[in-house]
Amino acid sequence: MRAQQPVIYLVEPFGGSLRRQNANLPHVYWDDAAVTRGDGCFETILIRHGEPVNLAAHVQRFQSSAQLLGLPAPEAATWEKATAEAVGDFVRESGLDAAEVEAKCQWTYTRGRESTGVPSAWVTVRPIPQEQLDQRENGVRVMTAQRGYTLASGSDAEAAPWLTVGAKSLNYAAAMAALRWAKQNGYDDVIYVDASGRVLEGATSSVLVVSGGKLRTPVTGGDVLPGTTQAAVFTLAERDGWKCKEKALTVADLRGADQVWLVSSVRGGVRVTTIDGEELPAPSKKDEKKLRQLIDAALATPATS
Repeated sequence: MRAQQPVIYLVEPFGGSLRRQNANLPHVYWDDAAVTRGDGCFETILIRHGEPVNLAAHVQRFQSSAQLLGLPAPEAATWEKATAEAVGDFVRESGLDAAEVEAKCQWTYTRGRESTGVPSAWVTVRPIPQEQLDQRENGVRVMTAQRGYTLASGSDAEAAPWLTVGAKSLNYAAAMAALRWAKQNGYDDVIYVDASGRVLEGATSSVLVVSGGKLRTPVTGGDVLPGTTQAAVFTLAERDGWKCKEKALTVADLRGADQVWLVSSVRGGVRVTTIDGEELPAPSKKDEKKLRQLIDAALATPATS
């Protein structure tokens, strides 16, 4: 795909009106909570063959994030319409057939300006970063790191309801800092663990572990954000005869697995090649291809809602 400008649509969260925004002009005010507090939520969606993937799951998580943050409920129809408009423009401006277009779509929903209290919202469609495309092909070297907090049980969540770790929040500074630290030290990505060594999730992804005909992922909820891609992979894998389960995992489990993958909406699936500098045994080309095809198929789910 040739280099092109992002397509941005501003969303009026209550009335549902949409307006195309010039990507070279600012649209966020100085007192917007996204800027001053990182207060809001977002959702990232893969555009494949000119269509959004797993849209219903993204809508559900987006609405859940907004509820956890105390934001007005986003109307699914409004965001779906904005996405269709933005994707349509992006496809036309790419000069390609829709079937050739793969892109990154992001929904952003903030608490809005301090002076008005009206939420801000917009949809962006842009090319997938080259680094993510390269990682699909080459895999990633990961370091393990403690995130610095944990909220593992329902009782803990009730005791500290303001810790909205179940929301896909705009407050991503800690995750970005962890990724910068990893790259400065020769790694590509991070897998979070807690103080006991329990595996949580990637900095921006879910963890998948392959052992024989079994697929495992850390137990979601609490301090592990449910992943739309992981859920789609499990649904398809179970139909194909895989035994899929959420399970408490340790770093030793990762090192002893046949394969370890990080999965997320836009980057898709990337195989973990090393953990904390220790190289993982490479699977056969056949086994790796089987997992890659499974993940790719899960990312071809129709965009129904």
